[in-house]
Amino acid sequence: MKPAQFQYHRPTSAAEAVELAAELEEAEFMAGNQSLGIVMSNRLATPANIVDLSRVDELDFVEVDEDTVRVGALTTHRSISQSDALAEHVPMLPAAAEQIAGPSVRNRGTLGGSLGEADPAGNYPAALVALDGDITLRGPDGTRTTSARDFFIAYMFTDMTEAELIESVSVPREPFPPDRTGMAFDELKRAAQTWPTISAGASVRVDDPDADEPTIEDARLALANAADVPLHVPDAEAAVEGEPLSEATLDEVGAAAREAADPSEEMHADREFKLDVAAEYSRRALETAYGRACGTGGGAA
Repeated sequence: MKPAQFQYHRPTSAAEAVELAAELEEAEFMAGNQSLGIVMSNRLATPANIVDLSRVDELDFVEVDEDTVRVGALTTHRSISQSDALAEHVPMLPAAAEQIAGPSVRNRGTLGGSLGEADPAGNYPAALVALDGDITLRGPDGTRTTSARDFFIAYMFTDMTEAELIESVSVPREPFPPDRTGMAFDELKRAAQTWPTISAGASVRVDDPDADEPTIEDARLALANAADVPLHVPDAEAAVEGEPLSEATLDEVGAAAREAADPSEEMHADREFKLDVAAEYSRRALETAYGRACGTGGGAA
């Protein structure tokens, strides 16, 4: 099938894009066009107007200042996966980006497009929920910032209003000192181009990496494709904080993840299997992050 007829618009600034979306009827933003075009070709979406953001260069950036890491919505998966700044300060984001589909998708797909699609199996939604990052939106009435943990409301549904676009995401640096923090993003997927069965994003900060048994000061964990929205698992975090990582606390992590998950069945993975995978990948991600925080767990996330 081919998409229904639509009018095409190509603004060069975020302000112009928002203004167009507010004025036009049935307008949709298009970023890297790795999802919207497929939906339109199947006539599951028939917008009257497409506002193409590909020339809005101001939304393509990675910035690291004293307090915050910021990434523009039009930054591609490839740029994120190859960013040295992100690898140093928030390695979970490059790790999540490099596992998205194949090179052609990573060359075109964008951070904002993935967040706006809000698929619970997506990598960035889970990573940002794990990191407790913020999402900045621009609309006709200006900009506003919301927590990633509040942004995803229901299955493929967010709190964005009409004519709002995703401008950027930000992650605070203070909780993640590079010399005492490790991160991981692990996923089980049948093939590169498929969605993962389950993914787990984890971060661990320890008190002293040189100690014989470093104590975990702070832990973060979120799962993708384990519920209708990216799943934050605070009980798993609480199970490991305040003591060194051990088999006993990892068992508690697995139990907490299994208890929190509410996955939908898929053709290749029934509910029970996905619960087992959620428990196992939660353990693996936190164990890998702990090893990296202690300097014994291999390379960057």
